[in-house]
Amino acid sequence: MPLPIPRLGIISALHQEQAGLIDNMAQPQSVTRAMRDYVSGQLWGIDSVCVLSRIGKTAAAATAATLIERFGVTHIVFTGVAGSVDAGVAVGDIVIADALVQHDMNAAPLFPRFEVPLLGQALFSSDRHLSDWLFEAAGRFVAEDVDKMVAETDRELFRLHRPRVHRGLIGSGDEFIHGPQRRVELREAFPQLLAVEMEGAAVAQVCFEFGVPFAVIRTISDGADEAAPRDFMQFVERVASRYSFGIVRRLCGLG
Repeated sequence: MPLPIPRLGIISALHQEQAGLIDNMAQPQSVTRAMRDYVSGQLWGIDSVCVLSRIGKTAAAATAATLIERFGVTHIVFTGVAGSVDAGVAVGDIVIADALVQHDMNAAPLFPRFEVPLLGQALFSSDRHLSDWLFEAAGRFVAEDVDKMVAETDRELFRLHRPRVHRGLIGSGDEFIHGPQRRVELREAFPQLLAVEMEGAAVAQVCFEFGVPFAVIRTISDGADEAAPRDFMQFVERVASRYSFGIVRRLCGLG
């Protein structure tokens, strides 16, 4: 039986993070809305819509809302890269969000810091079933596909010797984290934080408000430190694109 996902929306911020998916889509049809191309079709037996949100929370939120309202998706997966803020999470590892927070949200003193005004919460939990399926798909990818899909030279360059799959808290903000002081501040604010990126929590809030199950999966591209800008695009093009393609293929094939 196929996974019980009537229509899957797949969002990424960058073209490289969805490389190959549309090429493997059966009967693709593209519709442009608000400067974004929404491509619908069948991905390994699952009715799907792929779209690039571009970078940042506002772009991601607008894209998620359009997927739900205009294209009728029933589930959303955001796939892309993130920076690690935990010593146990290395470049090449995968983090699946159990919950997400907007680490730059601050409406104090009107509301508690990090709490989204008028929603009464700071953390947005991802859908357990969809996250479980992603965890299984990512585990199979790491165990069976990494060595075949990522070139040996790239595995050596980025030291991808034993990639692991983690689950936990991801933080989102309109800020590219690349310095030790900011890492320390974030870890002090959220001791359980594993990774940081720029879109996931916005998608989480939109899905929470619409009642749509969602999950966020991130490949760790850097350590959110001084080396992050130098390594980022090279890693996205040569490694993360293979991860996203392979994990989504594994996810669609779980049924």
